[in-house]
Amino acid sequence: MEEQKIKHDDFIHIGNNIKSTRIEKNIKQKELLRRLQYSGIQMTRECLVKIEGERQHIQASQLRGIRDALGTTYDELLK
Repeated sequence: MEEQKIKHDDFIHIGNNIKSTRIEKNIKQKELLRRLQYSGIQMTRECLVKIEGERQHIQASQLRGIRDALGTTYDELLK
């Protein structure tokens, strides 16, 4: 079964929220990717760039991993 993808829309800018939270916490993309890989979430830098730029939808497991790696909440990422 294919994993659920969460789509960006005109009201929720998940990619922008991920990027701003990451920058606010002074975490570089490379460090975020390292944390994700440590928790078992495989993601390339190219994929992260596309997600943050809202050119690629994010999978539910990726969102959960990013939430945990950034030490934030779904509310923050989905605001």
